[in-house]
Amino acid sequence: MSEQRHDRPHNLAVGDLSKSKLFYEKAFLPLGYRLTFGKENVILAFDIGNGCLFEIQQADSPPHLTRIHIAFRARGKGEVDAFQAGARDNGAPRPRPEYAPDHYACFVLDPDGYNIEAMINQPTVAA
Repeated sequence: MSEQRHDRPHNLAVGDLSKSKLFYEKAFLPLGYRLTFGKENVILAFDIGNGCLFEIQQADSPPHLTRIHIAFRARGKGEVDAFQAGARDNGAPRPRPEYAPDHYACFVLDPDGYNIEAMINQPTVAA
């Protein structure tokens, strides 16, 4: 399956844009994703590579928590491990063969309780 380019942003309503900004800036640092533009207290956009944007937008009222699960691709297992460090744990970094044979991932909860994943599909190299 080939990588797809998206020209539409992925947008997530958040209850406190300032808290979410701090969370995503820290979480995205090991993945190389950076805050690109936005309007304080309204909307912020992160460049997540491959022509994609991930936006967080201040909700008019507290967002209704849904079973949202968003995954971000890492370039290596070390990035997955670093993504999880210091965040509210929702699944430690480890192989996850239930998703795919070479899937390695961790899960954290953002300030609104959304399930955020860092993952890589990479064969394990035998020592």
